[in-house]
Amino acid sequence: MPLDRLVLIIVCVIAAAGATIWLALLVLATFTVPQVGVALLPVALIAYVLIRLIRERVGNPTEDHYDNMDH
Repeated sequence: MPLDRLVLIIVCVIAAAGATIWLALLVLATFTVPQVGVALLPVALIAYVLIRLIRERVGNPTEDHYDNMDH
């Protein structure tokens, strides 16, 4: 995959996530929801995804394919 296509995909995903969060905040602004709780939702989601990624990489022996290769 060319680097410019990868960067375009990443930018689109970040823009879509930002738009989703912005729209969610607009909807939640109509209700009386504590600001701290709203701010912690995306942080909790990112932390959950990162923890799952780290556990998958550490616990999966197929991810160590290049560890035993000679240089």
